[in-house]
Amino acid sequence: MRVPGGARVLVARSPDRAGELVTALRRVGAEPLLLPLIDFEQASDQHSLDVAFDALGAGAYTWLVISSVTTVQALEAKAAERGASLSSWLPGSILVATIGPATRSFLESRGISVDLAPTGQQSGTGLLDIWPANQGSVLLPQADIADPRLRKGLEARGAAVQAVTAYNTVDYPADPRRALPAPLPASPQTLTQETGPAGQDAPPPTVLTAAEAKAEIGAGRLHAVVAASPSAARRIHADLAPLGNCRFVAIGRSTAAEAASLGLTVAAVAQEPTASGLVAAVVRSLDHQHSPPHPSVAEPSAKDTI
Repeated sequence: MRVPGGARVLVARSPDRAGELVTALRRVGAEPLLLPLIDFEQASDQHSLDVAFDALGAGAYTWLVISSVTTVQALEAKAAERGASLSSWLPGSILVATIGPATRSFLESRGISVDLAPTGQQSGTGLLDIWPANQGSVLLPQADIADPRLRKGLEARGAAVQAVTAYNTVDYPADPRRALPAPLPASPQTLTQETGPAGQDAPPPTVLTAAEAKAEIGAGRLHAVVAASPSAARRIHADLAPLGNCRFVAIGRSTAAEAASLGLTVAAVAQEPTASGLVAAVVRSLDHQHSPPHPSVAEPSAKDTI
């Protein structure tokens, strides 16, 4: 699996969150460039998050549903405030559900077992498809801009859901006074080539401003742009459109649906919300530059992220 020679791929992520994808793109012969568009800050309502987190530690919930790596980081920060790790804070009775393999791997690297995750459609919709009915109380920590369909779907299946904002999504860069702490290191024995600090000896990728990226697109020097969330799709549309011959690649259906609703042509959608899934989608998009655009996007899922 290789991209055409000289292919330059813009990744709409900050350097601290793009390492695995940058490494995977380089492995297939692409030159990755970064465009940080969104960042994450601590939730504005810390009191509600604190109350829910303390209740979680006290065993008040049957399930903890985590839909993104950033949510794990926000919960880790809460545990650290209490002098604990997230794995030690969680009661032995808690059941953990998640959506994508990246979040599952991140949890498992922290010693947290995942009890339920979709193996087919890796999305909020996929989780709802396998959710057991009438399974008690659920804590659902999410972004401030989270799609409400996951919460509503869980409630429709008989769960008593407490949704709480775990972090805020903001334009890059985050306010240093409110930025989420850097993720804690994973257990060394759980690191692999796929999830570990791959590419640590490679030079850092070039970081562009929005104006620089737009100029590169206008000159035809960027061949694909990767969006890993609906909010990133919105910023790409606002800051970079029209994309011309630069192919838009989405991490999943909700990102693709958001892009399509804004009038962006979606060239490819990752079959799974992982770095390898995104890279495969980039390869497909560049292999078919002269083919018709991707077919119409299906009903969006609750969340896409890696």
